[in-house]
Amino acid sequence: MAAIVGRSSRQALLRARSSISCQNAGFVTFKNQSTGRKIALAAAGIVTTGGIGLAVALNQSVLAGELELHPPKYPWNHSGYLDALDVTSVRRGYFVYKQVCAACHSMNYMYYRNLVDAFMTEDEAKAEAAEVQVVDGPDEEGKMFERPGKLADKFPNPYANPEAARAANNGALPPDLTFIVPARHGGEDYIFSLLTGYCDPPAGITVKEDVHYNPYFPGGTIGMAQALYNEIIEYDDGTPATQSQLAKDVSTFLRWTSEIEHDTRKKTAIKTLSILTLLMVITYYFKRHRWTVLKSRKLTSQK
Repeated sequence: MAAIVGRSSRQALLRARSSISCQNAGFVTFKNQSTGRKIALAAAGIVTTGGIGLAVALNQSVLAGELELHPPKYPWNHSGYLDALDVTSVRRGYFVYKQVCAACHSMNYMYYRNLVDAFMTEDEAKAEAAEVQVVDGPDEEGKMFERPGKLADKFPNPYANPEAARAANNGALPPDLTFIVPARHGGEDYIFSLLTGYCDPPAGITVKEDVHYNPYFPGGTIGMAQALYNEIIEYDDGTPATQSQLAKDVSTFLRWTSEIEHDTRKKTAIKTLSILTLLMVITYYFKRHRWTVLKSRKLTSQK
């Protein structure tokens, strides 16, 4: 029996040595490559690096041309990994949208129920919805009718259809604002810069009639006229309604509409990280003081 075990062990060792030798023989370093292969690999690396550099350069030229400005980075209160949205700013931004932006822009993915416990009470949200007349039906006679809005209703659309929207805006279709912040490069920085960036065109630049010059908009000309001015609305909390304050509040509101779970997501991240940290400490304790004892012990047998 011992002889059979010995022969089996020697055969296993020989097979292991042969497999290691084959692996070592199959492993080829760059130093052992031929000159032609080295040149080909070096050329491929140079072409790849150049392609990446060209792509980055073209991307930057698209982001900021000679007459197009790239929006600066602003210190938003919610920009940190664990920072929440400014609820008062979101509330003010809603009223800016309602009184200014809603005349042209829709929010087809927002419901009045989303306002509850976000920056309004249930009664306040119901009052906001009741201000809108919603077409509903048909009734028992097969006719459509209008009723006051409810929490389950969407925000009203300013136009009956896209064709009516284009006809009212010189052929341009105002975009839906529900997810406009993540849909634009720069996010709320771009929205704020666009709303406050209207100015006269520089010398040598001719702007057509019914369009306006804004260096932050791609191409420099935009069909939307300047919408925000100082004291265009009055805040109910007494905050001065300057143009920059209006733009800041509506940009924060649009960030909230695009990510309603913003604060919940960050709260969940804090809880998750706390639990993972606790589990890591417990795991280290058991690994260091419990499992190590079992792993390092030596078992011997006596004949």
